[in-house]
Amino acid sequence: MDWQERLDSGTDMLRRRAVRIPLPDADAERDLHENMMRIADAGDRKSRLLDDPDVPLTEVYEDELDEMRQSFEHRLQQVAGEDYYDVATAYLDGERGDWVGALAAYYLECYYRLQERYTVDEQIFFLVILRYPDCFTVNLSFLTGDVSSDAVRYESSTLAEADLSDSDQEQYYADSQYSQHKAAEYLRERVDCIREAFPDPDTTPIEQRQYGGFIHLTGRRGPTFAEVLDSLSPDPDRFDDEASTRGIVPEGPEARRAKRDLLSNTEVLL
Repeated sequence: MDWQERLDSGTDMLRRRAVRIPLPDADAERDLHENMMRIADAGDRKSRLLDDPDVPLTEVYEDELDEMRQSFEHRLQQVAGEDYYDVATAYLDGERGDWVGALAAYYLECYYRLQERYTVDEQIFFLVILRYPDCFTVNLSFLTGDVSSDAVRYESSTLAEADLSDSDQEQYYADSQYSQHKAAEYLRERVDCIREAFPDPDTTPIEQRQYGGFIHLTGRRGPTFAEVLDSLSPDPDRFDDEASTRGIVPEGPEARRAKRDLLSNTEVLL
């Protein structure tokens, strides 16, 4: 049985799930903060690339995907070591049921979905990261459907298949460049919501960093990209137990509401 067949047979184990990670000490708090700052810095870099007329949008997109792929491969190795593929498949085959196997399967599925994003142009990438007093959660979903008008939209003239005259091609290129400029502006204005949600634990009192979060949504349909980056408030009543170890939990009410508000006609792939 290959990986895709395993996923198809075990998909209910992973669909509409999130990863819950405890924050037991100062080192864990700093690690979370540093990881979130890397995500914010990546948003700044994407904004600069979008605003550069010499950088094709396809390269901007590939740069973002490459960083995400590296991040998930790093997480896989952290959780399950170099043999993460065997650990994940053992979980999906029912040969193990521990949290290490569950996380390896979740991360590996996300990794493979990311590999497909450039070629599967109707797939929506949906990320929610939320901070609670003793833990944080990462909810990564892949869906199909329609993105609401809340998203910023921008176009790639290189991905368009329309047969246009020379003058129309020039106009379409100019319009695409302008849409990318507006998207860059949107990201510059929004990316600080990540930094505000996960402030430096060495300089911020615990009372001011117990709750925070953000949502990042991207999708593509043909030459048109859609993107949402915004803050998201965690539900303080989501958990009634202490976070003792990493594991898979049901996605929270925050993610469900965001999907309902920002998407329509959806089918959840993960």
